[in-house]
Amino acid sequence: MEYTVCNISDSLQLKENAARILYSTFEKMGISGWSTYKSAIIEVEDCIQEPNIAIGLQTNGKLVGWIGIRPMYEKVWELHPLVVEVQSQKNGYGQRLIKEIEVVARKKGLIGLVLGTDDDNFRTSLSQNELTKQNIFSEIMSIKNINNHPFEFYEKCGYSIIGAIPNASGKNKPDIWMWKNLE
Repeated sequence: MEYTVCNISDSLQLKENAARILYSTFEKMGISGWSTYKSAIIEVEDCIQEPNIAIGLQTNGKLVGWIGIRPMYEKVWELHPLVVEVQSQKNGYGQRLIKEIEVVARKKGLIGLVLGTDDDNFRTSLSQNELTKQNIFSEIMSIKNINNHPFEFYEKCGYSIIGAIPNASGKNKPDIWMWKNLE
């Protein structure tokens, strides 16, 4: 698979394509993270503001996906977002984007990346029960993927679940937190 890595902030065209991918992909997945193209443009603008970093992957000159990182702590940043257009998914582009952004992160001296992957539409077993201090750890340890939630994709890329924020996106819609050590 031939691809080139690009900086999303390099051109207006890349920014607009990044917003289109963000908006349309989440809309097709039934996730309301960016419910309008305008909100997606605002998100892209935020993701390219320094010190944030956003890179894309192009095949045949066409942007197929992009990824960003932003400061969370001095040596640990948040991976946000990762999006690959629907018709290009399952081709290794997501894994390639993660590898490329991890190279950038290591060059910046970061020692870890953290990410949140919301269960907005009840795609894991964590959304099936009320998460409480009595059960949260056992629920995380026995998590099941009910309907193609991306946490397993991130696990294949070396990320581990480190916690969950119950009801982060609404009743029984947790945010699943994941971590990868870059050292």
